[in-house]
Amino acid sequence: MRIDGDICIACEACLPYCPMEAISMQNGIAVIEQDECVDCGVCLKSGVCPVDGIIFEVSPWPRSLRVAFSDPTTKHKETSAGGRGTDEMKTNDVTARYKWGWVGMGCEFGRPGIGTRFRDIEKAAQVLAKHGAAFEPNNPVTFLMEDTQTGKLKEEALNEKVLSAIIECMFPIEKFKEVIDALKVVSEEVDTVFSVACINRADPDGSYPLRKMLDKMGIPYYINGKQNVGLGRPLANFLGGD
Repeated sequence: MRIDGDICIACEACLPYCPMEAISMQNGIAVIEQDECVDCGVCLKSGVCPVDGIIFEVSPWPRSLRVAFSDPTTKHKETSAGGRGTDEMKTNDVTARYKWGWVGMGCEFGRPGIGTRFRDIEKAAQVLAKHGAAFEPNNPVTFLMEDTQTGKLKEEALNEKVLSAIIECMFPIEKFKEVIDALKVVSEEVDTVFSVACINRADPDGSYPLRKMLDKMGIPYYINGKQNVGLGRPLANFLGGD
């Protein structure tokens, strides 16, 4: 994103619309700090500029990562999906990807106001890989990995900043405590915020092994449900008639 300084009238109307506070007034015109801008397009799509001075220009790799991860209307060329993770990141209703005895985990980095650089995401990815996590192959962060066995990301992408990004992975439930303990350590080393979402299948009695483990570890959690009824993928054919 950039602002055409030749037509900017210094009205300052665009300043509040940047989630990263990357727009400032310099020498009487509005200027976007390129290193902090994540190319989310909020300023442009707001339509707030009275002279249409906000301009989006397609950027080459690796800068192009910014718009792909920060603008949910833009699809990743590798996954053909918009947003930061897979379409079914926190549901098991359609894919049944998580089996008994396994934990699915999503680590979401960044938020409006702070964002994240892939350098910090790599730190967590390498920790997860060290503890045997298997990364979701259709996740856009996984596509940036040079080696999914180590969690190493492509070097040229590390300094790129995005609004947020999600690591998706899975591992045996017996590794849960060591993974959480390792993430606690790496959380002190990253220059952003991140949250952890977990999923596992219920036992036959309806209880969840993860809840028992979290309670034992003294870790508070929020029970957020996401239901996907699988519309468009019915398990039965319904015939017309009485």
